[in-house]
Amino acid sequence: MKRAFLWLVLLSGALFAQKPAFTSAKPTAATVYFNAAEITQRATVTLPAGTSEVVVKNVADYLYESTVQIGAPSTLTVLSVQFTNNYISEFEVDESSPALKKVRDSIIIVQKELEKNRTLRVAEQNTLQMLDKASQQYGSQTGLSVAELTKMVDYYKVKRNECALAINTFNEKEQKLNERLTDLNGRLTVTEKNTEKTSSGKLVLQVMNDVAGPVELNITYLTNNASWTPFYDLRAEGTAQPIDMLYKAQVVQNTGIDWKKVKLTLSSGTPNQNSQAPLLSAWLLRFGQAMMGYNNSNRVMNTLQGKVAGVNVEAAEELEEVVVAGYGIRDKQGIDDFTSISENQLAVTFDIDIPYDILSNGKRHSVTLKEIKLPATYRHYSVPKVEKEAFLLAELSDYSKYNLLRGEANIIFDGMYIGKTYIDPNQVTDTLNLSMGRDKKISVKREKIVDKSGTKFLSGFKEQTFTYEITIRNNKKDAVEIMVKDQYPISTDKEIEAELLQSDKATVNAETGILTWQLKLAPGETKKVRISYRVKYPKDKVIDNL
Repeated sequence: MKRAFLWLVLLSGALFAQKPAFTSAKPTAATVYFNAAEITQRATVTLPAGTSEVVVKNVADYLYESTVQIGAPSTLTVLSVQFTNNYISEFEVDESSPALKKVRDSIIIVQKELEKNRTLRVAEQNTLQMLDKASQQYGSQTGLSVAELTKMVDYYKVKRNECALAINTFNEKEQKLNERLTDLNGRLTVTEKNTEKTSSGKLVLQVMNDVAGPVELNITYLTNNASWTPFYDLRAEGTAQPIDMLYKAQVVQNTGIDWKKVKLTLSSGTPNQNSQAPLLSAWLLRFGQAMMGYNNSNRVMNTLQGKVAGVNVEAAEELEEVVVAGYGIRDKQGIDDFTSISENQLAVTFDIDIPYDILSNGKRHSVTLKEIKLPATYRHYSVPKVEKEAFLLAELSDYSKYNLLRGEANIIFDGMYIGKTYIDPNQVTDTLNLSMGRDKKISVKREKIVDKSGTKFLSGFKEQTFTYEITIRNNKKDAVEIMVKDQYPISTDKEIEAELLQSDKATVNAETGILTWQLKLAPGETKKVRISYRVKYPKDKVIDNL
């Protein structure tokens, strides 16, 4: 026991007496998740035999300390790992440390030199001001001879140049002293290369080395200051052609370190989740407020309110997008050659062979993943009560094989940017509906038929009849199929009677009051359908949404 205690005392004494070894880590790979990133970095440091303290600079500003893993040769044993953003205040607390004393003495010397330099610079600036003022006063005097005036001008020019040169010299010296002071305060001397950003994060390792010499460290850790979202470009040249889908990603990272030529992997997984298996408890029902459910995938086909078909071309927020640099290999032809996709039960992973540059600036960097040709069946869709236009829908069958993820998509149809839509593959239907925007070549009109509409008063009741005619014209050179929807009101009050009078062979959903027509129109053909309904209610009451 005495020997073990003595060994620990000697070990700790030697550890704190040695000067720490500093090294800078370079990012080599990054696996980006929806809410985090796993960064891999490499560093090389020369160590003596025995115990040492290693300070690894240029790691992320914030990381999960428990996820740090250090890969090292078998001759090196990592005793402990700690993360810090302020190495001096947290670790260099021993005032008697020779290394710390040397740095602080140097800081005091530089600060004194800075103060002296500033004093001399201010003196030269004041002298310059006095010269300018004196020259103005002296020059305003009359009766000066040419010799006196020449002597005054020569002295002013020489002295003013001396002052100006001295001020420039003091400014340059002050700049260098400030840079030196910054280096000393950080206890690090890092040379900026290619404007790469260096972070304040550091890993402090306590290690034991069997053989003196250079040691290579492979460092991996998890940080939450990075993420990615799927994004798509949908291009179609016409309804007879498949959709060209460009599968893209928008990567954002603000880790404090620039990723230069890193091996990039994107994953739909969510790391750092709770690993505790869930348990079931009793399910007790209770009353609460009713909530309206929302399902984006069914919005196109089942709703008559709000934006139709998921297209929002009005004041869509523009993405601040940066196209990142990729370093390709010439013998590969397309983006598909550089990206491999793997899928397991938990996530979809995209491995990209092109090294990428992604800066730590918080901006969305665009990364192209894959090009896909999607066979699609096209049809049109219109809800003239809400929007008096037709929308083009693309139906995709067997879409699960493309590993699509939820995200926004740009629509380019016939070479024209149409707007944005939303892709949501997480649905239970066999067909995925994509809105390809408005088709201006199909005219839709909904008009109220006045002679078939009106109001009657019967005893204590008011009876209103509404009749609308919907006209659809195909101005295209090809035949089209179009789904048209309208609705009649449903009563939830026994004093209100609502009755559908005319539907023109529409499919009627009596629970929702939605009518659906499936129409085929030849080129240049026009078709009309009518909807008519009657509402009866007490005449002393008002229905505010009729």
